[in-house]
Amino acid sequence: MARLVYGVSGEGSGHSSRSREMITHLEAHGHSVFVVSYGRGYENLQGDFDVFETEGLHIRTEENKVDVVKTFTANLSRLSDGISKLRELRHVAFDPKPDAVITDFEPMTAYLAHHYDLPLITLDNQHRMRYMEYPRPERLAGDALVTETVIRAMVPRPDVSLVTTFYFGDTKNDRTFLFPPILRREVLDLEPTQGESILVYFTQGFDSFLEQLQTFRRERFIVYGSGRCKPTGESFEEGNAVFKPPSRAGFLADLAAAKAVIATAGFTLMTEALHLGKPYLALPMEGQFEQELNALLLEQLRYGKNGHRGSVESVGDFLYRLSDYRDQLVDYPRSNDNREIKDKLDELLADDCAAARAAYAARRS
Repeated sequence: MARLVYGVSGEGSGHSSRSREMITHLEAHGHSVFVVSYGRGYENLQGDFDVFETEGLHIRTEENKVDVVKTFTANLSRLSDGISKLRELRHVAFDPKPDAVITDFEPMTAYLAHHYDLPLITLDNQHRMRYMEYPRPERLAGDALVTETVIRAMVPRPDVSLVTTFYFGDTKNDRTFLFPPILRREVLDLEPTQGESILVYFTQGFDSFLEQLQTFRRERFIVYGSGRCKPTGESFEEGNAVFKPPSRAGFLADLAAAKAVIATAGFTLMTEALHLGKPYLALPMEGQFEQELNALLLEQLRYGKNGHRGSVESVGDFLYRLSDYRDQLVDYPRSNDNREIKDKLDELLADDCAAARAAYAARRS
């Protein structure tokens, strides 16, 4: 069995929920896995796995828009801590050397894989923007180029890329493999129904959009993530909206029963909703190219609507077309217990990582 280092981005919870599923699979098959993460990833994983807390990139936002200045200054202030953590990580995870490194968009482990001449496997959704062909409208061409450059800087020269995606374009090389999105166990176990409510999920800063939803008086909206709550932490109603406090179980139950979802265009929630057959109105975060791309592909595949910045008109058009979206979602490429990507990873790691080592040798020949 292999000794592995598994890097997990700590920005948001999507990386850690996907990695939890894969790390659990690896350990069940006898592999030794040393996990490296930070932020939300460390918080979500440290109770169940051997996790080293490192420093990593954090994105700062304001009113559903990336704040470039705050992002830059916040990460610059962590630079000295990052260097110290890098030295510590080299000692605890790479002495002795592992057999291979897997990274879910965590750069420190990726760079150390190259430093120690180890096979590097990426397992994420970010690399579709580097190694997969996809529609690229002119207005997003510059952002696409910048994003690809950032991905190259974060994770240089992977030997194999296992890419999760809901849009299957052509790959740019024979080292890239596309798979349906990895879903957490709680979502795979859900039994979806079609209720009467629309699930709304936002981080704070959407007050004006939430006010627009009051226009649709015949609809009922269940809202999470708005920051509005009573001191007691209880749910409360305001017009045609019910505002609920954070609850993992409650959110999943409402997601399973919703007739549709309105939210930002993050990959994890979007693909969980699509798996459950829920039409999706996406409001991509301005300045976040991946969310812009998710919303664009969602609309092109007719699984939902790209709401751009959000308006009464976009909500109305989305609600009018719900039945069309549901019909299209019948053929959505649902995950079969995440089986395909697990089988590919098993293949790469079999016989002391023989296939991963072969990919490493071919990449450098």
